[in-house]
Amino acid sequence: MAIKAKLGSMTQITNLRSVWPNEASDFTPWLAENMELLNEATGLSLELVEQESAVGSFSLDVLAQDTETGANAVIENQLEDTNHDHLGKLLTYAAGKEAKYIIWIVKAAREEHRAAIEWLNSNTVDGVGFFLIEIQLWSIDGSAPAPKLNVVEQPNDWAKIIKRPSGSQGGAAVQFKYDYWTAFNDYAFQNTTFASAFNRHKASSDHWYTLNIGSSEAHISLLVNTKANVIAVELSITNSKALYDSLAAHKDEIESSIGTKLDWRRLDKKKACRILMEKTADLKDSEKQKEQFEWFMENALAFKKAFSKYL
Repeated sequence: MAIKAKLGSMTQITNLRSVWPNEASDFTPWLAENMELLNEATGLSLELVEQESAVGSFSLDVLAQDTETGANAVIENQLEDTNHDHLGKLLTYAAGKEAKYIIWIVKAAREEHRAAIEWLNSNTVDGVGFFLIEIQLWSIDGSAPAPKLNVVEQPNDWAKIIKRPSGSQGGAAVQFKYDYWTAFNDYAFQNTTFASAFNRHKASSDHWYTLNIGSSEAHISLLVNTKANVIAVELSITNSKALYDSLAAHKDEIESSIGTKLDWRRLDKKKACRILMEKTADLKDSEKQKEQFEWFMENALAFKKAFSKYL
C-alpha cells in the first residue's frame, strides 16, 4: 500500500512591507545582495554597480551591468502597484545611464502599464529591452517568507534569445558558465573539508559563484572570465570602506596566511571593495577543469581561514 505524502499549504503574503518596510533602506539593499534571483528570473548576468545612483537631481534605485555584454541596466523598485510617476522615472534613468536593459520591479502591474511596457518593447530600437516584474512573497505552513520574481513583460522573443544553442553569440558563454558551475558543484562538494566549510549553492550562468563566510558585509566569490581566460578568488565587500580599511591594516598577516600577494582594490568611487587573486586558465580545455576546481577550493579555504578572524 502506497504511503501518501503529507503536503503543505502555500500562502501568499500580500503585505510586502511586513518584510521590507521601506523601499530605499530595506528592499533595495536586499535586492543588491540577491542579484542572482533577478538573473535567474530574467536570464541576464547582472552585477551590481551602485545603489541609489545619481541621475541629475534624481536617484536611481540600482545601477547594474550585464557581465556578458557590458551593457548598463537600470532597476527601479516599487512596493506598490505601478503608477505613471515611476514609469516616467524609469525612462529618465534609462536615458541618463544609457541603459540597454530597463527593469521595473513592482508589487502588482496595472494593465495599462503592462501594455505600455509591451508597447515599448515593440517600438524601441533593437538592443534595448524592458522588463516588468512582480515581486511576491510565499510561505508554506507558516514558514519564513520566500521571495518569487514573476516576469510580467520582457523583450520580444526574449525566451528564444536566452535559450540560443551553443555556438551562437552570447548563448555559448551563458551555457558554458552554467555547465562549469554544475561540474564544480559535483566535484567540490565531494570533498569533506570543503563541504564542511561552505554551503553548496545552485549552479547558475553567472560569472561568479558565491561562498558565504558568516558575515553580512562580505563573502567569497569564485570568478571565471571567459573572454580573458582568467579565474579568480576574491573577498567581496558589499558596502563598507571601514571593513576594507580594517582588513588592509592586517594586509601582511593575511597575505602571509594565504601564502601570496593579493590585489587590493578599495574602489573609492564605488560602494563595493575587492581583495583578490587571479590565475590564467584554459577554460576551453575541459581536461583542465579538475585542476581549476582544485585551485578554487584550496584558495577559498585559505581566504576563509585568513580573513575570518578579522570579520
